[in-house]
Amino acid sequence: MFVCTGNTCRSPMAEGALRKLLEKNHSGKFEIVSSGIAAGVGFPATKFAQEAVKIWEIDISQHMSQPLTEDLIENSDLIIAMSTEHYHEVSRINPGADEKTYLLKSFPDMTGFGESVEDPIGMPLDQYNEVFLEIGECLGVNLDQIIKLMEAKSYAE
Repeated sequence: MFVCTGNTCRSPMAEGALRKLLEKNHSGKFEIVSSGIAAGVGFPATKFAQEAVKIWEIDISQHMSQPLTEDLIENSDLIIAMSTEHYHEVSRINPGADEKTYLLKSFPDMTGFGESVEDPIGMPLDQYNEVFLEIGECLGVNLDQIIKLMEAKSYAE
């Protein structure tokens, strides 16, 4: 699960990016979701977020926002936060989730300290493009480790 603020920009773009990266060899093997610490229910990804992901031929037009909840945290094997604020909110809701929660730009470090992915809300499309490419690069560089963590959790169940 990816976590951001409103679940309409960064986390849906990350969700789409990871699905795309898994498409060739791991399609349908893992459930990828996203949520937001201040998200409403049922809002679409922003138009610019939908546009930015098209760089990788991703469609997030059906995305609907959802708030971060205890159930989502419990049901997630791996949680990747976009900022330290998001990381700490996961920990506040469920202190035991520290063992499966990471900050995207510090992955695979589990301390929750590091640089955040900038929130592009209200910014022009080129800023969304930059944020999406940054998210995609972080996921791509760490893809093997992300897959290993997800596989380890799914085999343990």
